[in-house]
Amino acid sequence: MMALRVYFFLFFILFSSVVVPSSDTAIVAGIIKSALETYHYRQIKIDDDLSAKAFDEFLKRIDFGKQFLMESDIEKLKKYKVQIDDELSNGNMELVQLAKTLVETRVKQVERMREKIMAKPFDFDVKESIETEPKKRDFAKNEKELQELWRKQLKYAMIYKILSIEDEQSEDGEKKLEIISSKDVEEHRLNDPQKLVNPEQLKNSEVKDKKGKKEKPEKLLSPSEIVDSARAEISKKYKRIFTRLLKETEEDYLEKLFNSVATIFDPHTAYMPPQKKEDFNIEMSGSLEGIGAVLQEDDSFIKVVNIVPGGAAWRQKELEVGDLIVMVAQSEEGTEPVDLEDMRVEDAVRHIRGQKGTEVRLTVKKVDGSRKVIKIVRDVVQIAESFAKSSVIKHMKLGKKVGYIKLPKFYRDFGDISRNCTDDVKRELVRLEKLGVEGIILDLRENGGGALEDARQMSGLFIDKGPIVQVKGYKGDVDILADTDSEIVYGGNLIIMLDRFSASASEILAGALQDYARAVIIGAKHTHGKGTVQAVVNLSQGQLLRFLTTEIGALKVTLQKFYRVTGSSTQHKGITPDIVLSDRSEHYKSREQDLDFALQWDEINPVPFEKWTKAQYNVESLISKSASRMKNNVKFKRLKEAIDYLVKRNDETSFSLNIADIRARDNESKELNKKLKTDEFNKDIVVSEFEKSIMSFDKITVYEKDKKRWAQDIKEKKKEWIEKLQKDIELEEALYVMQDMIKSKK
Repeated sequence: MMALRVYFFLFFILFSSVVVPSSDTAIVAGIIKSALETYHYRQIKIDDDLSAKAFDEFLKRIDFGKQFLMESDIEKLKKYKVQIDDELSNGNMELVQLAKTLVETRVKQVERMREKIMAKPFDFDVKESIETEPKKRDFAKNEKELQELWRKQLKYAMIYKILSIEDEQSEDGEKKLEIISSKDVEEHRLNDPQKLVNPEQLKNSEVKDKKGKKEKPEKLLSPSEIVDSARAEISKKYKRIFTRLLKETEEDYLEKLFNSVATIFDPHTAYMPPQKKEDFNIEMSGSLEGIGAVLQEDDSFIKVVNIVPGGAAWRQKELEVGDLIVMVAQSEEGTEPVDLEDMRVEDAVRHIRGQKGTEVRLTVKKVDGSRKVIKIVRDVVQIAESFAKSSVIKHMKLGKKVGYIKLPKFYRDFGDISRNCTDDVKRELVRLEKLGVEGIILDLRENGGGALEDARQMSGLFIDKGPIVQVKGYKGDVDILADTDSEIVYGGNLIIMLDRFSASASEILAGALQDYARAVIIGAKHTHGKGTVQAVVNLSQGQLLRFLTTEIGALKVTLQKFYRVTGSSTQHKGITPDIVLSDRSEHYKSREQDLDFALQWDEINPVPFEKWTKAQYNVESLISKSASRMKNNVKFKRLKEAIDYLVKRNDETSFSLNIADIRARDNESKELNKKLKTDEFNKDIVVSEFEKSIMSFDKITVYEKDKKRWAQDIKEKKKEWIEKLQKDIELEEALYVMQDMIKSKK
């Protein structure tokens, strides 16, 4: 209802108070400015002060690494530093036009520098360093400084590519090929070849495949060949990057400007052009219409890395993993094929996706080098990784059957209300309870949130009824979202698992169940801390549409903040678990409090609610027992040591450009990784009942002829699922906590 009100009032205000410009750009700029000023929670105006901040953000978006623009360019752009508000009002985007011209000029210049730099040998033995943190560098003062920056950047990339190739060539028990004098190798003047390992000596005298047949060993590259290969790959990589930068349109730069303004309001407010709005819808619903293939960039081409079981490509059977898609054509008469070479994967998929029932023709290059045109009729593709899945877990040393539900996101298909995460989790809860589990672990790790409605409804699956979350609007009004259904779907022992990437809806559910004393919360010291609510405003509707020539996308705008029933906001601070585990990602500065312009924590009045009394636990005892176990657990000790090492290394931004130094650092990291490895399989963890869970969510018709293939795909999914759970030391600790909960139940 809120979204509908936003749509109506937005266009009423614009049409009645703004002189309608003649271009799409001016219309979009005016709409975005009015929407932000009218509906954003912060209720601030886009003025000169905000323009100055947006200008600094814009510079980051057009040249984040300070790798292209020079100080003289910045001075030219500064003319518009406090004029962004005026340009949004009048639609005259001179800043965007100038920025595009300057960046294109510098990219072409840097490409010429790349050719000169890569044509000469690098001295990998000289002692010098590179600063990788843009905040610690200024823009280049002149062309000489710019060229020196790129010489170091390309050398840095070259060194890591050389080490990567060495790693690929080294096998267990073999000595690595090391470049004794990199400068000599570069110039192909090996003064003392005896110092170098002969690649022929490293070849196994006999290599056999699984069937016992002899295979011809792959030829190992000599040191000079390694350098040549690295040079060719790095040159190709950067040439491709520069080519793509030069393909950016004025619309791309406009998007950067609009979002530079939006992010000053808060990090979660953003303008989404039509293509990104489509991606957002897919993300929320967990489904799309297309061929059912996972694609990635492979040099200049688009490579198939996975075929979605049950999807259109899977049923058609001709498209295979490893195929390179080189061209795409539609079935309509007169449409020309689109060449995908050097195209970004996100752009390529827009040519491949399409309405269910339509045909797409892919020209692919097979692994054997042959070419083939494959016709596929598009269908609905369910993104299985998005949906809730469950299993029964039994730890052999504990003897208890525990239900485990993994929820990757709070998904809801607003176009198909039959598909939402609350109903899916409810079905799994009922299924697991029938299987006789003595407790359930709901895993919300890496769950960044989703639909607010599902946070409310899902919380209600575990309690009688009562308030779940308070929502405060930009006008100061507070709404209470409550569970009004007295049905308790699951009333047994419950653990919620969180980490620093658990955000928004995950924090609402965990916070509510913690406040009600309904669940024990286990996880990293703090969750992400996103306590804001966004609405997606479709900008391509209303009376102004008659002035537009194209779709203009949508605006995701922060309208509200949410608060726990205790009155405390989750914004900025997040949720503090009852039982704190080591934070694997502590070295990442990725929480809400690390983001620029994030809204601050505050609190409002609490609301009355009744705590859960049907089962109570001695939480202090649970904490004490867990701490004791982790203190004596070798894997947790290793994890703590690894985290401390990464936190220390994270502050380092200046790196040596001496290959011996980098190799030593690289080897130190590898040895530490081996020493601190925590992902061994724990065979005491027995996982069952996965197949029924995955099959209940894959709403796909499998024909008789495909059932054998389908069964094999399910078998592979099950294997991956079990292996992941058996290596999860945090999950194992949650199982021990569940055992303590069952024993300590009052």
